[in-house]
Amino acid sequence: MGKYFGTDGVRAVAGQFPLTEDFIVKLGYCALKELAVVAQEQHLKNQVIIARDTRLSGPSILENLSAGIRAAGADVLDMGIAPTPAVATAVKQTGSLCGIVISASHNPPEFNGIKFFSHRGTKLPEEMEDSIEAAVEKLTEVPAAVGTYRPAPELVEGYKNFLKATIDPRVFKDTKVVLDCANGAAYKIAPEVFKSLGMKVVVLADKNDGALINEGVGALHTSKMRALVKQENAYAGFSFDGDADRVIASDEEGRPLDGEYIIAASALALKQEGKLPQNKAVMTIMANLGCINYLKENGVEMALTPVGDKYVAQTLEKDGLAIGGETSGHIIFPYYSNTGDGILSALQFLQLAKKSGLSMSEFALRWKKYPCELRAIAVEQKPALESLPGFLEGIQFLENRLGGKGRIFVRYSGTEPKLRILVEGEDESLVKQTAEEAETLYRSKTEGK
Repeated sequence: MGKYFGTDGVRAVAGQFPLTEDFIVKLGYCALKELAVVAQEQHLKNQVIIARDTRLSGPSILENLSAGIRAAGADVLDMGIAPTPAVATAVKQTGSLCGIVISASHNPPEFNGIKFFSHRGTKLPEEMEDSIEAAVEKLTEVPAAVGTYRPAPELVEGYKNFLKATIDPRVFKDTKVVLDCANGAAYKIAPEVFKSLGMKVVVLADKNDGALINEGVGALHTSKMRALVKQENAYAGFSFDGDADRVIASDEEGRPLDGEYIIAASALALKQEGKLPQNKAVMTIMANLGCINYLKENGVEMALTPVGDKYVAQTLEKDGLAIGGETSGHIIFPYYSNTGDGILSALQFLQLAKKSGLSMSEFALRWKKYPCELRAIAVEQKPALESLPGFLEGIQFLENRLGGKGRIFVRYSGTEPKLRILVEGEDESLVKQTAEEAETLYRSKTEGK
């Protein structure tokens, strides 16, 4: 991670540094100057595709970002409110220089962020992010805008058509589903796509209301969606996050199916069809041991990456693999897209389930997660863990106590001011005790820092 770029773009409370007017203008200008070299090499159109979620701060960020981009000589095509993966898709469809999304994904309404996509629909490499940061810090003045701006709603229609072209609509006739759109970027697009495929759709949190985005709904808060699935006797339910690049599903009994369940089911289906190269899937180091062991028992190996869907995407591309993602619901099907797409993933999972003739609960009951405890500790500073005397040694001691049947991960969040501690193992009581001791250990080492 860089100084301003986290694991998924630049993110902060809107109006607070670095999401201030001056910084955003400079960021747009410097990013496009950096990407201009690529544009010349690849013979790309000198235009940028931008979309945003429903957050109230989105329009002002768009205005400042657009000013910087146009000052660098590029044209801006504004998709309006649209999912993050819609931008990645549109960039490739149009041969544009890059794409930018104004969103803080799953974060609360007061946050916002800026994510960049290359002309290939992938997140920018860290080296380029570092170069952009360095350029922003050196820049003293941004010239007048010379590029143009225009709304581009036709690109949203192109994304809808792309989604519908990835599945066989005949399997969905009269299938009843619940969609939780998190009052975010999927609020209109997701219901329209699902209905157009012949499904009966029950929708919640489908307001264009940035003050309510992710508030008690969406991929981090699925209880309302899952209750509605049972109440409506639906086949399945899906909760998207604020920018719809992730999804959490529900079976007909209201049991949650996170990204691991979707990836596991998809990997085995692809393996059965002979479409799983190397019989391998990709997840992050946070993947549950229960899932890893289940797939291994069924002939699927797991490549583990650092946390962040861009690392999953890089491994998928490097190794030529067909499915990967995160527990949080970022899932990538490289045959269709180079980035996580919540709506696409929901459709693909729903299609394989319907074609199998099984209920969704069959997928929920195939394997069990190892007990785990996740702690998120609010922090003001992020001192390197190795700089805390005795901390890593203490964590190793606690992990050894799990007797080889568990593990501990400790890392700072790349998108929030938090330290995350994950403990998992076979013994639930020991897992909880270990998580408590790990948190206490961290607090004792950082008191007064």
